[in-house]
Amino acid sequence: MLAILYLLLVIVVVAMVVGLYQKNTNIICKSKKRLDGKTAIVTGGTSGMGLRIAMDFADRGARVIVACPFVDEGATGRKLIVRKTGNEEVIFKLLDLSSNTSIRKFANDILTTEKRLDILINNAGVGTVDEFITKDGLNFIMQVNYFGTFLLTLLLLPLLKKSGSITEPARIVNTSSVLHNIGTVNFKVMNRLNHWYLIQLYGNSKLCLVLFARELTKRLKGTNVVCNCVDPGAVGTTIFNCSGKYYGAFVQFLFSVLFKTPWEGAQTAIYAALDKKAGLVSGEYFKNCRTGQAKQCAYDDNLAKELWEESVKLVKLCDDELEECFNKNL
Repeated sequence: MLAILYLLLVIVVVAMVVGLYQKNTNIICKSKKRLDGKTAIVTGGTSGMGLRIAMDFADRGARVIVACPFVDEGATGRKLIVRKTGNEEVIFKLLDLSSNTSIRKFANDILTTEKRLDILINNAGVGTVDEFITKDGLNFIMQVNYFGTFLLTLLLLPLLKKSGSITEPARIVNTSSVLHNIGTVNFKVMNRLNHWYLIQLYGNSKLCLVLFARELTKRLKGTNVVCNCVDPGAVGTTIFNCSGKYYGAFVQFLFSVLFKTPWEGAQTAIYAALDKKAGLVSGEYFKNCRTGQAKQCAYDDNLAKELWEESVKLVKLCDDELEECFNKNL
């Protein structure tokens, strides 16, 4: 019994030391940049880190479009941002990243109604939820976390290209994860059900986002659009609710106390979207508001190109449509 008490004491002490270190090394974006006259889209912008990112942009004067697949959450998130910032230029739009139809409808709406798009924060994602194959024939986790983001980004490229300039490029920010380090890319089984451990599948999706940013950067050469990835760190968000209501709430609380709150986790994405130096690079991986290093295979150009080609097929983008994404002038 005494041994168990000592073990618990050691665990508590270690947790406190880790938490103290983490809290004292978390870097906050210090940019004072205003976003008046700019437009930003934040997917998953109605809860967690996305909500804090959207709130930050709205506070800087931006027109902010928050997107999520839930009407009640979207309306509530939009009202909260307006109330906290006083910025009425906050718009909620439905977007279900597990549906190509929804993504295309959203993108068409944006291209038709918006005059510009300066920042695209691809923040939305799901955790280790139950697997199933969507109507588009894709693994749900892979589609929400990667394939949906891939399709959405390409469809919005014409407006991003139109809005960017030499002095102020339009910015795309993909939210990756430290778990991309356990990710792998196997084209034969990337969408197969019950093949991967759920956490491995999550890591796969986050690795794909880094490879996507690398390949997209090559294809955007000569344009005024940059694309980077961010690792927000260990953040206490509702993504853990997929593990169960009470267990998820406990883990969320623990991560917020020991590692990062959603506001702290949002800082690197805000940095990548606003910092002057961050706007000078593309295809990079940011962590704790500075340039970091992704896993080695994330820099494999051949793998990135092959993933791109496979992704184009799986989201059903024909050659003419893909060419239009890059060449269309609005």
